[in-house]
Amino acid sequence: MRAQRGPVPWAAVTRGALAAGPLLLAALLAGRASLGVVAAIAAMLAGINDRPGSRRTSIRRIGVPALAGAVGLLVGSYAGAHLGAFALTLVLTGLGLVGGGISAIGPVASGTGTQLLVTSAVGAGMPLPDPVWQTAPAFLAGAGWLLALRLLLPTPVSRTGDPRPGRGRGPYRPDSRFAPRPDKRSDPRPDPRPDPRPDPRPEPRPGPRPEPRPGPRPDVRLDFRFDGERVAVAEVYDAVAALLDAAGTEHAGARRAALTAALDHAQDALAGPRLRRHPSSAAERRLHAQYAAALPLGEAATALAWAERTVPKRAAEGPRRLAAAVRGNSLAGPLPAPARTDPALRALDAALLHAAEVFDRGRAPDLHTRRRSVAALVRTVLGAGGREYALRAGLCFGAAAATAQALHHGHWYGAHQHWYWLPATAVFLVKPDLGPLVSRVLCRAAGTVLGALLFAGFAAVLPRPEGLVVLVAVCGALVPVAARHFAAQTTVVTVLVLALVMVGGEPQASAGRIGETLLACAIVLIVGHLPVPGQRGGGVRARIDAADAAAHAYLVHVLGESDDRAARWTLRREAYRTLAEARAAIARAAAELPALARHSAGADEVAAVLERLVDTTTACAVHLDATGRLTPRHTERLAALRDELATRRGRVGRSRTLA
Repeated sequence: MRAQRGPVPWAAVTRGALAAGPLLLAALLAGRASLGVVAAIAAMLAGINDRPGSRRTSIRRIGVPALAGAVGLLVGSYAGAHLGAFALTLVLTGLGLVGGGISAIGPVASGTGTQLLVTSAVGAGMPLPDPVWQTAPAFLAGAGWLLALRLLLPTPVSRTGDPRPGRGRGPYRPDSRFAPRPDKRSDPRPDPRPDPRPDPRPEPRPGPRPEPRPGPRPDVRLDFRFDGERVAVAEVYDAVAALLDAAGTEHAGARRAALTAALDHAQDALAGPRLRRHPSSAAERRLHAQYAAALPLGEAATALAWAERTVPKRAAEGPRRLAAAVRGNSLAGPLPAPARTDPALRALDAALLHAAEVFDRGRAPDLHTRRRSVAALVRTVLGAGGREYALRAGLCFGAAAATAQALHHGHWYGAHQHWYWLPATAVFLVKPDLGPLVSRVLCRAAGTVLGALLFAGFAAVLPRPEGLVVLVAVCGALVPVAARHFAAQTTVVTVLVLALVMVGGEPQASAGRIGETLLACAIVLIVGHLPVPGQRGGGVRARIDAADAAAHAYLVHVLGESDDRAARWTLRREAYRTLAEARAAIARAAAELPALARHSAGADEVAAVLERLVDTTTACAVHLDATGRLTPRHTERLAALRDELATRRGRVGRSRTLA
């Protein structure tokens, strides 16, 4: 029920203001109001999917759901025009099963399933005067217009320094002013085993060292192509520094989770679709190299946090300077050298030296991610989580469509002839990735009531159609800000859609929309708590199983003492990503009413054990790199976690533990 916080996304606000309103105005000037309404609806749905991130990622996040929306519009229009009420209900129920099943794959697939169902309801329940071969391209044009704005418009902060080759200060080197000094918070005893690798840092010369002279100031130019990627990579280095600051405190667990979230976001931002397999520009290759250089830093920071010992404050200064260099696309300058008193600190020092070299002359390595195969996607859709989601979505969507058609044919709507609102509302309510069921229902009901009342007031005073066009433009600009709370987003979208359908020729129907929304809320509450065949909580169990398998693969690779660092980082990224997904699913399930929450009871404890296991595996990997063998503390911790996992794992789903 709480709203998200953060700065106003002015770039998204600008895109929203230039999307639906101008499209509708252009259609009115051309005498094609109905096509303008379709294009504006597509722009609105695309604006809901317009999330922070890189421009390349937005192609998939906005484009794929838009294609599914065009397909849903085609299917719904043809089915509504040629099928009877019973056959149409069966078709929409089947679409609900498909849309719910594919939504279990991930966030983009969830948006795809949503737009498929919403547009099929609109196509079947709001017949348009234009032929379907015109409405589908109009829908794609509306979404494509907002996507073009996302790709072409600069963000408010896009002036960045660009160090050109040959104009820097040479390789980065540690600053002798930050040489290791005795620190009360660190263990003064040296490691009894000498470091087998030579120290690559140059010996300090005797005498006072002059202050380093600043090199040539980097050129500043307007470059906003990779601003999303640049911000995402910089946040990774900031998260590493925050984790180093929190090492040895009660905040280390939360900071490690924040580092995982930052790495996931950066990985997604850099891995967007492209025409070529590898990055084609020097700036993008540089960002890929900077992201890869952060992985060993994150590994060393995780090992230090696992050791539960505080580290000197200067240890976090290097990642912060690297973050500032990435964010400003500039040089980082001298980097502080942490003390090398234990294997984890030696790993941190080596990672900083590696990052210094990468920042100066880095290439574009692999992003250390594995693409899921088609077979894996099919298994996700047909698995326990996909089946449960599909059944819920299909039943809710089909029941809402059947109820809406019964009211429509019984002439309960009066002057209002379209019945799409009720099933479209059910689609947004049944989605579990938008929050717990009861909170979604309450927010949707409150937002719809407030939005309908606001529109009734606006419709009474605004001139038509120019006033409604301005209202659509204002609501389009408010969508990115209102996305912080489901009730606020529902309010803005309700006003926007009611304005669009009135421009299309439909009479003012605020009271009818309130009644249909409350009816959809009742349908979703009833269907959402009905018993279903099979074991409940399939989505949570599927996430736990994926995290279990990823942790097992990572542990086997580390204990096998393989020298393949790239494979290890790939497995580590996959283990932490699946754990974060499992944690999110568990948190949503735990916030449901007891009738639903009890089916995932105990999953949170299993995820906590898996997190400690992956952290311990990371600490083992760092220690094996430095010494070649594990300490009794590492082996005892692994054995204890294995036993605890075996005990807790049998309480959630089927019993399967790590070997």
